[in-house]
Amino acid sequence: MSDWAYSNVVPWWPYVFILLGGWLPTDMWRYLGVVSASRIDETGEAAAIARTIATSLVAAVIAQLVFYPSGALADIPTVVRVAALGAGFTAFQLSRRRILVGILAAELVIGGWALVIGLG
Repeated sequence: MSDWAYSNVVPWWPYVFILLGGWLPTDMWRYLGVVSASRIDETGEAAAIARTIATSLVAAVIAQLVFYPSGALADIPTVVRVAALGAGFTAFQLSRRRILVGILAAELVIGGWALVIGLG
């Protein structure tokens, strides 16, 4: 059996793959956004639709994390995850929409649960 493998011949190929597959497409859209931003009306219908889609995608990811978690999050009971979501959202609203405050409140709920059952 041969020890020949592409990674042995060209050890830097994963970095090229990351560059071409991750960074380049992402930054391409960012640069296009910067170039075209001056021509987009913030109050227009297209911008409203884009914000609506972006918000719904974030809500879907959060719902999936709360109701259909994987990994270590799946070990936390649903009621604790829902309580953390509620506490985080309430803290976010009460703190004049500071994201960090909402995240910390949600983590305090999960951390408190972990201390109660002896995980911490």
